[in-house]
Amino acid sequence: MDKPSRFGTHRVISPKGVLPQAADIIDNTMNCQKNEILVDVTTLNIDSASFTQIKAASQNDAKQMEAMILKIVSEKGKLQNPVTGSGGMFIGKVKEIGSDLEVDLEKNDEIASLVSLSLTPLKIDRIVAIHKESDQVDIIGQAILFETGIYAKIPNDLPPRLVLSALDVAGAPAQTAKLVKPNDTVLIIGAAGKSGLLCAYQARKSATINGKVIALINDPKQKPDLERLGVCDHILLGDAQKPTEVYEKVLAINDNQKVDVTINVVNVPNTELSSIMPTKDEGTVYFFSMATSFTKAALGAEGIASEAKMLIGNGYTKNHAELTLDLFRESKTLYEIFMKRYVK
Repeated sequence: MDKPSRFGTHRVISPKGVLPQAADIIDNTMNCQKNEILVDVTTLNIDSASFTQIKAASQNDAKQMEAMILKIVSEKGKLQNPVTGSGGMFIGKVKEIGSDLEVDLEKNDEIASLVSLSLTPLKIDRIVAIHKESDQVDIIGQAILFETGIYAKIPNDLPPRLVLSALDVAGAPAQTAKLVKPNDTVLIIGAAGKSGLLCAYQARKSATINGKVIALINDPKQKPDLERLGVCDHILLGDAQKPTEVYEKVLAINDNQKVDVTINVVNVPNTELSSIMPTKDEGTVYFFSMATSFTKAALGAEGIASEAKMLIGNGYTKNHAELTLDLFRESKTLYEIFMKRYVK
C-alpha cells in the first residue's frame, strides 16, 4: 500500500492515479492506517437506484441478491454497483482511530457514514438479513473511512435505522432548502420515496404558504403517506419516463404555467426530460437521482431549447445531516411515516 493519502488514493489498486470512487478495484484490507478510521459495520443502506437494479437483476430473490452484493464487494473492494455506479452508506461502531487523526470520536461511538459506499473500502464477512422494503442490509463486516470521509454520530433521540435511512439522502432536502424560495412552485418527481418525502416537506417550508408543491408518483398506493404529510397542493399519478405526459399533467393543474424548481429523486433511468420540460427557462432542475444521465439531460435540454439551470445532486451540502434530522424532530407525521417504513 502506498503512503497514506487524505483522499484515500493509497488504497486504489486499479487504475492507478484516480480517486477511490472512480477506481475499479480498491484495497479493502482492514488494517487501520494512521489517517483512517476503522468501523465495525452493522447495516448498509444501499442507494435506491442500485438496490432497485440489484432486485431486478436477481428476480427479487434474496439469495441471489445476497450473492450479487457479495460478488461486487469481493471483486471491487467496495460496494459500487457496476450498472448504476452508485453505492449507499453504512452505520457501525468505531473500532480504531488512526494516530494522525484529531476527531471528535471515541472507540465504540456509533456513527453513520456520509460518504458513498462507492468509494469506501468494505469487507463483508456475512450478510445477516436483507430488508427489501427499506433498501437496507444487515451485515457482519468492517469499513474504512478516509481522512476526508465525513460522518455523523448517531443521536440519542432518534433510532439508528431511521437515521441511516434519512442520512443516505440528506443532500436532497438540504439542497431543496437552498434552491426553493418563498412563493416558488416546486415539482417533485418521485415524491413518495425517502428523499421525495423529505424534499416535499422542506419544499413546503421554503416555498411558504403562498408557494405551491406538486408531487408526481407512479403508484396510487404511494398517495396516502403524502396526503397524510399534508405538504402537497397537488399529487399527480404518472410515469416519469413519459415526458410529454408529465409536462401536460403539470401544466393542466398549474394554470398552464411551468414550475420554478423541479427536484428529481426517482430511482429509474430516462426521466431527464420529464424534469426539464415542465420547468421554466429561468428555473432550476435538481437531479438528485443516481439514475440520471448527464448526456440525456444536456442534449435533451438542447433539443427542446430549454435554458433551465441543471444541477447534479451532490450528496454533500454543509450541515445537511443536521438539517435532515431536525425535520423528524419538527414533524411527528414525517417521523411516524419513516418509522413505519424503515424501522422494523
